[in-house]
Amino acid sequence: METIAVVDFETTGLGPTSGGRATEVAAVLIQGGEVVGRWSSLMNSGAWIPPHIQALTGISNAMLAAAPDSASVMQELARFTAGCPLVAHNAAFDRGFWQAEMARAGLAGDPAHQFACTVLLSRRLWPEAQRHSLGELVRFHGLSFSGRAHRAMADALVTAQLLLKVRDEVARRFALDLGDAEVDHGLLAHLQRTPVKALRRGLVEHLKARQAAWAIA
Repeated sequence: METIAVVDFETTGLGPTSGGRATEVAAVLIQGGEVVGRWSSLMNSGAWIPPHIQALTGISNAMLAAAPDSASVMQELARFTAGCPLVAHNAAFDRGFWQAEMARAGLAGDPAHQFACTVLLSRRLWPEAQRHSLGELVRFHGLSFSGRAHRAMADALVTAQLLLKVRDEVARRFALDLGDAEVDHGLLAHLQRTPVKALRRGLVEHLKARQAAWAIA
């Protein structure tokens, strides 16, 4: 059974190409319809957190001073998520920091670490939602939220709930086309690039391609 890692980074507020650094990261493992593991850590990169980001996240420079260094945190994160495809909310943001911090730590890429995005999937499945921010989707779907927003574990856990909601909706909406096929990460990664009006066609095309690949193998 596939295990997916839902990840979330808190950062100094800038993209990694502009000098931004990660300050905290969390990963939640999903297998079937359940959370089967969770891990998080603050990370000290030596970066300074601006006051407005401290106010937003509650993460202070003093907290980071006592945190493990970023390279050791990324090493542990790589071990925890080894072999797992990844999901994040607004994955382009998290992917950028994932790649930058892994590279700074001198870690080789894991081929399994491909991202799917719950923002893109939400836009395709629920275009009627006013916005697709995590906070708005918590309200839209009535998801449970505990902890502080803009802390990595709290955001990763609610993103995991949203991922399960996405998987259930795909399974419900396209039950006849899916048959016994699993709504796996590969299918979600395909659907997130598919136009809203072509979701069923995209799903069928992906399943046919997967069956053909299995037949060749």
